[in-house]
Amino acid sequence: MDISIEQKKGWRKFFSKKYIPHFVGAIIIAIIIYAVVKTDTNATTASNENFKVATATYGEFADYIRISGQVQPMITIQVSPLEGGVVEEIVNEEGSKLKAGDVILRLSNDNLDLQILNSEAELAEKENHLRNTLIQMQQQKLDLEQNRLRYTLDVRRTGRVFEQKKALFADNLCSKEEFTIAQEDYELATAQLNLVIERAKQDSIYRTVQVAQMNESLENMRQNMQIIRHRKENLTIRAAIDGELGLLDAVRGQSIIAGTKIGQINSLGNYKIEAQIDEHYIDRVTAGLSAEFEKNDGSFRAAIRKVYPEVRNGKFRADFKFEGQQPDNIRTGQTYYLNLQLGQSTDAIIIPKGTFFQKTGGTWIYVVDASGNFATKRSIKIGRQNPKYYEVIDGLESGEKVIISGYESFGDSDKIIIKK
Repeated sequence: MDISIEQKKGWRKFFSKKYIPHFVGAIIIAIIIYAVVKTDTNATTASNENFKVATATYGEFADYIRISGQVQPMITIQVSPLEGGVVEEIVNEEGSKLKAGDVILRLSNDNLDLQILNSEAELAEKENHLRNTLIQMQQQKLDLEQNRLRYTLDVRRTGRVFEQKKALFADNLCSKEEFTIAQEDYELATAQLNLVIERAKQDSIYRTVQVAQMNESLENMRQNMQIIRHRKENLTIRAAIDGELGLLDAVRGQSIIAGTKIGQINSLGNYKIEAQIDEHYIDRVTAGLSAEFEKNDGSFRAAIRKVYPEVRNGKFRADFKFEGQQPDNIRTGQTYYLNLQLGQSTDAIIIPKGTFFQKTGGTWIYVVDASGNFATKRSIKIGRQNPKYYEVIDGLESGEKVIISGYESFGDSDKIIIKK
């Protein structure tokens, strides 16, 4: 028995097997059209006169940076008075050529003059006291010597009496009392003589020690006097080395405190270059790196002699010394622009530097199509850079054209339609 098949009518017939392939194809076409339309809506039209195009090339990349530095003397001596005072006379002005020992200026110090007078008076008083003491000691010495002589004579006399009494007492010609008195007188005179001798010995030791101490005290005072007088000499400020006097900050009548910097002496004929370098390069800049610069139509070389580790305001300092000939008419404070070589030159894909880097940070760039009608955004990777070129590690091939000018007018567009 045959079964009749009901035909689908209306919108349901589009879901039949016959129409499914057509339905799927329409969906795919719609998706493609939407993608094209969406891409076009994220595109920006720009005239080729409003941006700059450069070509990526494969060539030598020189690893160097451009820095500026100022000429400074290799040796600088600070001028500071060791003694404070009032400026009485300025012998040499700023910019004068000096020899070691030349007078720069003279100071006066009334308090120091008063100290010298007081020290001289104290020294004279000590010397007088020592002389008086020596006189008293000599008098005491003479008194002791007189006592020694007198007691020595007493010992002789009492000794003779004692011997006489001793002989008479043995013969029973004198009483025992007379003999005993004679013996006691002799023993007393002997004891007194020994006491005077011992006292003379002790006084001699004491006088020797006392005189030595006083002489030492006097010598210390004389040395102190010499130091104070030398401080007087420090009021005359002299040049420590041969050179040029710079930055002299002193006027007549000015009161200057000891240790205050009032100027400096710059050695002549031996200079260095002080440069401030961006902290980004602090790990790559080391002593010994070479640099080149142009001056007076000539090329000169310098090398880093010292790198200072402290970073201030995003920069660190390095000192360069000249290698070979120095520029003519070199002067302190002159500015030189140096090309500092950070490493060996290598072959790489390079593109000229441009302001696009400020927006992209080197992570992407607009690449111009071979037709020249549009440019599209492409991810790249930039490595090193020098004042002229970026080194492109990944994302570009030699011969491709890129937009290197600023991207501010492009917004976030993925595609640039180039209007010629």
